[in-house]
Amino acid sequence: MKKVVLSHYQAKLVLDAQHNGMSSVSLSLDLGLSTTHLLLDAQGLQLPDGNILLWGAIEEIAKSTSSCFVITDGLPRPIQFYSEATDRVYSLYPTTGAPTMLISGIPMHRIKDTDPHQDTLEKISAIKPLVGQVLDTATGLGYTAIEATRTAGQVTTIELDPVALAVCKLNPWSQELFDNPKITQVIGDSFEVVAEMEAGRFTRVIHDPPVISLAGDLYSSEFYRELYRVMRNHSQLFHYVGDPESKSGRNITAGVMRRLEQAGFRQVRHAPRTFGVVAMK
Repeated sequence: MKKVVLSHYQAKLVLDAQHNGMSSVSLSLDLGLSTTHLLLDAQGLQLPDGNILLWGAIEEIAKSTSSCFVITDGLPRPIQFYSEATDRVYSLYPTTGAPTMLISGIPMHRIKDTDPHQDTLEKISAIKPLVGQVLDTATGLGYTAIEATRTAGQVTTIELDPVALAVCKLNPWSQELFDNPKITQVIGDSFEVVAEMEAGRFTRVIHDPPVISLAGDLYSSEFYRELYRVMRNHSQLFHYVGDPESKSGRNITAGVMRRLEQAGFRQVRHAPRTFGVVAMK
């Protein structure tokens, strides 16, 4: 049976149904991917596995606007993990659509006026069509790797911290990361992993690193030269940078574009709609 994962959005629907005297509710148990018709009783919400999510637990979930919860044996547990390797906290943050991941409180997708799924689609569209061999330098929740397989032949995705994958395993929107045979997962530091890859391998590269304060080496000239080396001629790179309208975003973008050109990339240009930069080898 699939894991039951809920956020305050679903919990509030259940509480509204109770308030209106309803005996059942149509509810998503996978953060919006599907809906299920469930019964309500004096104790709480009757789950498909026969357990009951008690009203007190539902109220606690409804109050927790920054957490997603996996329900095990009728008990909610926040999807949050601490990594000793990186000294970071990874958690699943709900939106009205696909959730995002927080790393030490910083969201890994744009969520203002968009959602993580749409954010992913826009990043990919900046260098469409995604064909041949695709490199995804930062797995995160796996959304980029999953969407890239729709047109690409094979996707290699790199994740620094295995703890991040523990979040993925509980995120309904990430399950294809583990099931899709076109996806190859690599655990390691992209800075080191890419340096060991063969030259001229990739047709498209999606470089969507954490913010520069968390992963400065992934914005370095040395790393850009390695990306250039593993790309084929006439291949394309998308590099997420951040809000180009902010002061820090403008400065970071200018530095990224300069270092990409120094690494050999050409046709380096802004992709403001996706908060990134596109370049060609």
